[in-house]
Amino acid sequence: MRIGVSGPHGTGKTTLVHELCSRFNELTPIEEPYVLLEEDGYDFEYPPSRADYRAQLTRSIQLLTTEPDGSVFDRTPLDFLAYLSATGLDIESATTPAAVRNALATLDLLVLVPITPETERLLPPAEMLGLRRTVNEILLELAYTDPLHLLADIPVIELNVPLADRVETIGAMIR
Repeated sequence: MRIGVSGPHGTGKTTLVHELCSRFNELTPIEEPYVLLEEDGYDFEYPPSRADYRAQLTRSIQLLTTEPDGSVFDRTPLDFLAYLSATGLDIESATTPAAVRNALATLDLLVLVPITPETERLLPPAEMLGLRRTVNEILLELAYTDPLHLLADIPVIELNVPLADRVETIGAMIR
């Protein structure tokens, strides 16, 4: 099983990935590209630039195509396409759709973690709220309309459930 977790910043993706891997010992968390690039010495701008999002997109594609079965990915290429689109870039020019399609095809499940009233109420306040809302809308649109035909037959689940029920909801999908 290979699971990708996507959503805008501040929706509890990283916590979810670690809770899921703690509950299901056969799963291994894969850090988000931002963290891995920072560990490698990449110097991000604030706010992140298009070049920063492209670097994360490239790293996300690389992770999806090299990490073993049992991996749970904190972010997928869809995230970075949404961020690039939110900065005004046409997503078709952001990358080669075939590269994204091939990377996403390695997933057995795509989990969307959108902004919900509960995440807004219970999670720490997020930065760059306008960008966050825009990315949320674009990401959901990308997942549901799939304009670049990136998702093929990948099952997609949108977690509009209480935070306490997220792991169990995903668990029901992977059993």
